[in-house]
Amino acid sequence: MKLKLVFLAKLRERFGASEEILVVDSESPTVSDIINLLVARGGAWAEELSVDRSYRIAVNQEMGGFETLVGDGDELAIFPPVTGG
Repeated sequence: MKLKLVFLAKLRERFGASEEILVVDSESPTVSDIINLLVARGGAWAEELSVDRSYRIAVNQEMGGFETLVGDGDELAIFPPVTGG
C-alpha cells in the first residue's frame, strides 16, 4: 500500500522534503508503525521523531494518534506543535 507523507514547518527542513510517497508492506498499519519505519532511517528522522520529541500527526487532515489506522492512499502529515500569541 502507498501513503502520502507530508512534513511541515521545521520537519520539512530537517528531512529535506515537504512530502514523499511511502510504500508499506502491511495492510493495516498504525501511525506508530509508520513512525517506527521512519525512525529506523536514522539521522534526522530518529532525532525528530524520537519518543522524547513533541510533534503532531494528522491522517487525511484530521488529528490522529499513534493508534490511528492508516489505509492505502491516506495522507499522513507530521508537524511540530504550534503555539500562538
